[in-house]
This record gives sequence, structure tokens and C-alpha cells, in this order.
Amino acid sequence: MDEHFVWMTTRRIRPGTLADFERAWRPPSTPSGMLRAYAFWSEDGLEIIGVSFWDSRDSCDAWRASEAEARRREAMAPYVIEERESLYRGRELGIPLGSG
Repeated sequence: MDEHFVWMTTRRIRPGTLADFERAWRPPSTPSGMLRAYAFWSEDGLEIIGVSFWDSRDSCDAWRASEAEARRREAMAPYVIEERESLYRGRELGIPLGSG
């Protein structure tokens, strides 16, 4: 199975700012080396988890250190109360098909 590098960020945002946060959150273009990305929101709209898949740790690290990412984080800052992030290595689980 293919191994991926996965960058996960969890942010708590200020109440009532989800739409503004989402506009600030989107990068201007797809970062080099990013394979796909997902966003998940809590029902109350106060917590957002971003999950992005990268072709290598170097690609992810280059994006995280880029000027474009610094500008994106600056644009998000007024809406963010708390932020946690981690980089992981992993692969898709082969889930057996059930019978019947």
C-alpha cells in the first residue's frame, strides 16, 4: 500500500466567523506536492480539522515554510482562538468487504 505524509491542523475559531475563516483559509493555488485535502467542521462551526496528503515530507515542509502559507496564516489569525498541527506518515487501511 502507498504511504502518505499527512498534515493535520485543528483550529478553534471565534463564534460567527466560519464563512470569513473559510475564505481566509483557502490557499490561492494548490501547493506543489499536495495530493488532496479535506476539511471537516464540527456541528457548531467552532472547530475545523484540515487534512492534507503530500507526496513527501519535504513538499509539506516547503509549503509550511513558504511566504504564501505565512500570508494565509496571517489572514486566518483574526478568527483563530487555538491551533494545533502535526505531520504524520500513514497509509490507507484495507477494509475487508462484509458478507451478506
